[in-house]
Amino acid sequence: MTTIAVTGHMDLTDETVVLVRAALRELLGRYDAVDLVGVSCIAAGADSLFAEAVLDAGGRLVVVVPGRDYRERKVKANEAEQYDRLREAASEVFTVPMDRAGREAYEAAGKEMLRRADRLVAVWDGHPPNGKGGTADTVDQARAAGIPVDIIWPDGAARR
Repeated sequence: MTTIAVTGHMDLTDETVVLVRAALRELLGRYDAVDLVGVSCIAAGADSLFAEAVLDAGGRLVVVVPGRDYRERKVKANEAEQYDRLREAASEVFTVPMDRAGREAYEAAGKEMLRRADRLVAVWDGHPPNGKGGTADTVDQARAAGIPVDIIWPDGAARR
């Protein structure tokens, strides 16, 4: 069994989404679908792209929800259908035991994902952390814990 968690940027350009989808498909294609488990918060951007790629590869999806009010407070109307579909497709949903989604809950969600992970996939532009709970911070935590990190940032990738 290989459990891979994800962290990554939400604000990918449309062109970058295409590049990242292809890179995720290639990366996850190296694993046997029967043994593949993906762990994601299924936020817009990298998290949901990874979750879709795991399901497309035949793997199981575990969703970590960063706070009890995450769906109501943080999921935008145009992202709700995808969020709900991915959550429904998950074999397990774990909600961080915090009432409010915010920086502290994101940090706790990242720690929960890393606790479960054998590897981390980071859709990351390489910029340093700008606070706790973000992409770079999660990469730093994984590396400090000895968890291998696969960086995905294809040539031509950009953020909005």
